Amino acid sequence: MFTSPFRRPALLAAASVALVTVTACGAQAATHAAPAAPTGYTALAHQSGHCGEGGEGGKGGAPGQPGQPGQPGKPGCLSFHDLPDKPKSDLSLTDRARIALTVLTGRATKAEVAKKYKISEKEVDTWERQVLNGDWLGLIGDAS
Repeated sequence: MFTSPFRRPALLAAASVALVTVTACGAQAATHAAPAAPTGYTALAHQSGHCGEGGEGGKGGAPGQPGQPGQPGKPGCLSFHDLPDKPKSDLSLTDRARIALTVLTGRATKAEVAKKYKISEKEVDTWERQVLNGDWLGLIGDAS
């Protein structure tokens, strides 16, 4: 199955990086959920207006006294325009996971992604399913 002694560790390392990246992106997107908003993927899709806003700076204190901390900004969000401009054959595992998350969160449609990468919507469905199921080796297999 593995032709070189370095291929399996490389695949496992790539899968680990993808898992961390997708988990971090999902956690980041989940922090935007408003209490009155719908839940799940549709909730993430309704928040595109709140992405990437900067925070408020802190206020300095009197001499010898600490100042007040500022408020953090909001994290950025995945959008169709942020997707890589590469041909399908050059897409990495992380690129495929980002594309799947962008479609799953409603920030792009399957039709838009399929047109951009010249693939079928069925292939986008496959990438989504692989991301949701944690099938990183499947995504790597598609890349080769």
